[in-house]
Amino acid sequence: MKFTSIIKVSITTAIVFFITSILFKACSLKPSAWKPPVNPKFNGVFSKNELLKTTKKVNLNGWYGPEDIAIDSQGNLYCGVHITETDFTDGRILKIDTTGKISVFCNTQSWVAGLHFDKNENLIACDLKRGLISIDKKGQITTLAKEDEKGNKFLIPNDVDIASDGIIYFSNTSSKISFSRKNIWKILMEVKPDGGLYSFNPITKNVTTLIDGSYFGNGVAVSENDEFVLMVDLTKYRIIRYWLKGDNKGKTDIFLENLPGFPNGISRRKDGSFWLGFSTKRDDMLDKIQPSPLLKKIVYGLPLWLQPKVASFGMIMHVSKKGDILKTYYDTTGKFVAEASSIEEHNGYIYIGGDIANHIGKFKLE
Repeated sequence: MKFTSIIKVSITTAIVFFITSILFKACSLKPSAWKPPVNPKFNGVFSKNELLKTTKKVNLNGWYGPEDIAIDSQGNLYCGVHITETDFTDGRILKIDTTGKISVFCNTQSWVAGLHFDKNENLIACDLKRGLISIDKKGQITTLAKEDEKGNKFLIPNDVDIASDGIIYFSNTSSKISFSRKNIWKILMEVKPDGGLYSFNPITKNVTTLIDGSYFGNGVAVSENDEFVLMVDLTKYRIIRYWLKGDNKGKTDIFLENLPGFPNGISRRKDGSFWLGFSTKRDDMLDKIQPSPLLKKIVYGLPLWLQPKVASFGMIMHVSKKGDILKTYYDTTGKFVAEASSIEEHNGYIYIGGDIANHIGKFKLE
């Protein structure tokens, strides 16, 4: 066989293999058609600024992914981390003391997302391998819940908050697929209800499903006086409210919707208002293909290096207890705050987390 023929056969074989792999991967996606609302423009309360450019970085000694941040009564910071920017297969919970010293508080051997201290200084956390867990002051782990009352697994437990009566509220992104970069993209593209919002009673050990099915259920925050609990619906650019008290008890409504980015973490301030952090701004191309299952299959089938890239874009919102956006903070360059998966306020600063960041952001409030 001539050399040119060999080259032609090799090229043809490579093209066939490439197309086949795309089709095989595309067929694994079962997307629903969804038409996103029109992306709001960056004007009014959404007008761009560069307020986050004064954010400082708290080093994590080579670890990545402080998706959520918890602060104990002494002012020490805690965060879950994974081993590299793209490898989530192993992890720890780090402690950063008030002098900046970093130590391993708990060797979880998995990435831990949501974190919150209970009244006894146990660290309640969302562990991607174990589910909802409790970690005592010595770093000993106790699994609280692996599944809901119907047997649905907590495969991607995401965020957690605790009411004044000790009831734990937490989200689960999926009960069908485990965490991976590929699966996160799959959940985002399929737009199908999965996971939800749950409560855990530490006395009875019972799990109760509050919202059965979310669209990338993420951040969780209990309101002042335990009136309601909020859950981020990341894919649909909105915040869901579940009422715990009053005439609407047990009902669900929309707290915020049609946001200009992918909302991620939410936390309550002392005055009852909220901090809302975003992974990034909305992607117009993703919005355009969401109504078309076929286009989504094609895009999903592409290799990761050909798929849309996540823009580095820092965005944080201050939201009133009634759901009004009071102020927006940006780093449009992504140099100082590339993402804001969580916001935790302490002593005049907000501490900013990130799914793949190698640091915690520290921003001084005015």
